[in-house]
Amino acid sequence: MAASKTFIRSDDKITSSQAALFLNNTVLGAGILTLPRSVSEAVETPDSWISILIGGIVVMLVIVLMVRLTQRFPGQTVYQFTQLLIGRPAAVLACALLILYYLIIAGFEIRTLAEVSLYYLLEGTPVWAITVPFIWLGAYLVMGGVNAIARVYQIVFPISLFILIVSYLLSLKLFHLTNLRPVLGDGLLPVLHGLKATVLIYTGCEVVMTIVAQMENPRHAIKAMLAGISIPFGLYLITVIMVIGGLSVDSAVTSTWPTIDLIRSFEVSGFLFERFEFPLMVIWLMQMFCNYSSFFYNSSLGIAQLFELPYRKVIFALMPVILLASMVPKNMNEVFSLGDMIGKMGIALFFLFPVLLTMMASIRFKGGINHGRP
Repeated sequence: MAASKTFIRSDDKITSSQAALFLNNTVLGAGILTLPRSVSEAVETPDSWISILIGGIVVMLVIVLMVRLTQRFPGQTVYQFTQLLIGRPAAVLACALLILYYLIIAGFEIRTLAEVSLYYLLEGTPVWAITVPFIWLGAYLVMGGVNAIARVYQIVFPISLFILIVSYLLSLKLFHLTNLRPVLGDGLLPVLHGLKATVLIYTGCEVVMTIVAQMENPRHAIKAMLAGISIPFGLYLITVIMVIGGLSVDSAVTSTWPTIDLIRSFEVSGFLFERFEFPLMVIWLMQMFCNYSSFFYNSSLGIAQLFELPYRKVIFALMPVILLASMVPKNMNEVFSLGDMIGKMGIALFFLFPVLLTMMASIRFKGGINHGRP
């Protein structure tokens, strides 16, 4: 990294476990709350869980490809080695698209966080009054660098996972296996239609091409990244199975937040929390904040490295950009439409970007490791 020009610490490294959590918290966000509805709309059968299964396997294969690509350029992020592969003018354009993509997702996540808060906790509060404090908190966290972000993730994720798993275990009383039958009753075609709907939940995997360069031991990157993506993959699969099994396909399609509706469907008398939707929502707001912070960090780092600008000044400059991105949707329908647009962008960037760069690396360096600098 050009530390003297961008003021990014060259010793800001993370361990393999922190890298796995960084990827996990980048992918695991609002999708938990909306996935059963979106994938059920696309599949229209109880087989939506198969779409998640197939999509997760495909994502793992692409992640391995991205890790292999990044390992060819030790210590360099995608913003740096892309300039070696396709030249600076083309690299600036390609990386600018990637940065724009991250900024749009950051705005989407912070707006979704605000909408969930408005719907269940802070009804009547202006959207900006929720988004602005979280944007400032995100900026404070991102200024600390990748290690500070990873340490926060190490605190938040175990709490989020515990609350989510307990909620699902308690919802087993509502689960009916008949809601998941028949398996492949309408064939494989509906399942394939659902694959497109799963793209949004895996958006953010592109950060692999940034965080591998910041690992203390990048030789363990494949194992760390596969571990990092396996956790959200498993949780998304369990979420769809539990929501469809507990509410049915028809109920999942008509619900705005089907996962929360599942948790609201039961009470636990005499327990610390009789209704679990409130602790789940509060904890998951923290998880969505982590998700947003990952994209904020990657977009800030990208601009700082691509244009050799001071990292902290870039963070302050991007804060109003993220606020504007979060305020563009006028209502929930437009928020979901923005999510669909992100999914389409993700298809192009998630698959074409690493594949094309890998082809260029193979042609230019014939599979070897390059130690040059852009």
